[in-house]
Amino acid sequence: MLAKLGPLEPDTITDLRPYLDSVPDPRSRRGRWYPLAAILLVCACATLSGARSIDELAEWGARAGAEILEAVGIRRHPLRWRTSPSRATIGRVLASLDGDALDRAVGAYLADRHHSAADNTDPRPPRRIIAVDGKALNGSARLDRKRRHLLSALTHGLPVTFAQAEVGAKTNETTHFKPLLAPLDLAGDVLTFDALHTVQDHAKWLVRTKKAHYIAVIKTNQPTAHTQSSALPWKQIPIAHTASGRGHGRRESRSIKAMALADNLGGLASPEARLALRVHHHRKESGKPETRETVYAVTSLDAHQARPADLAAWIRGHWTIENSSHHIRDVTFGEDASTIHAGTAPRAMAAFRNLAIGALKILGAINIAKTTRAIREEPGRALPILGINQ
Repeated sequence: MLAKLGPLEPDTITDLRPYLDSVPDPRSRRGRWYPLAAILLVCACATLSGARSIDELAEWGARAGAEILEAVGIRRHPLRWRTSPSRATIGRVLASLDGDALDRAVGAYLADRHHSAADNTDPRPPRRIIAVDGKALNGSARLDRKRRHLLSALTHGLPVTFAQAEVGAKTNETTHFKPLLAPLDLAGDVLTFDALHTVQDHAKWLVRTKKAHYIAVIKTNQPTAHTQSSALPWKQIPIAHTASGRGHGRRESRSIKAMALADNLGGLASPEARLALRVHHHRKESGKPETRETVYAVTSLDAHQARPADLAAWIRGHWTIENSSHHIRDVTFGEDASTIHAGTAPRAMAAFRNLAIGALKILGAINIAKTTRAIREEPGRALPILGINQ
């Protein structure tokens, strides 16, 4: 809960408004009742309050008092009976919005917030570990249109989304990989992703142009890469690190092996791959048989650049994106169940969910659902979270 953090001071939190001002207004100049940034701020504040639909976005504005609405840029007009944007107004704006511009604005805002938070807590912040992962918006499908698919770049641990793009379908993720990451400063960062993106051009671009490193996780649904990985002489390699733990009625243990790759081996050993990794996972739940899983990966990091324990944690962190981001978006914000489908509205709603999750996580919220319920009772509590003075 945010209450444990003490009172929020908007002066110490980055203001969202200048970032939203960069989003172009898709409406004609005639008949604009509300500034675009004000409508987007209503959507952002409502999502922080747990809003799942366009109707609920409008309801937040209807519940907010005149002082709150004025803080987000909505002022009462003597000839206008309505004080906040209607459901129809919000729906039209979101459907016609420039999705790329909104995602850039939200990503830049969260990146700055994440950087500021790291600087405030650690004079030498650790390198960022960023997952590149796709997610389908299942409820956005229609008879004449397939479901929308988004590709995102978000940090491990705190799920802060720095970039997002609509890619049409999962098979299109590879072509959107570089455009998604090109605007980001990735120097010194480590990116994790599935072997779908492990093409030589991407590896060279990340390491040589962006000055970043990568860990590519190889799944069984990528049979060629998986077969090559499993065929390496792992029996000859000693275990480099093990970790075990108990909790939630189960015992778990993980071990990792790392194998140096020569440039001239071919196959997995692309010019930028320095290590092949094998993580073995044992799990025993009460009353159930033991399960074992082996995960393979390749990385551009050399053995002296990362400890085996770190490599194991980063591989595991890529798999936990499902729980730290996707699960929250689907369960707390009802993303998979959402039937919003018009224009860019599905993508815009996803951007506001990313904004809410990132802003709350940076401030230390542990239970997003519980936090949004607390904010819902007092609409004004959303403003300082976005750096807005009331």
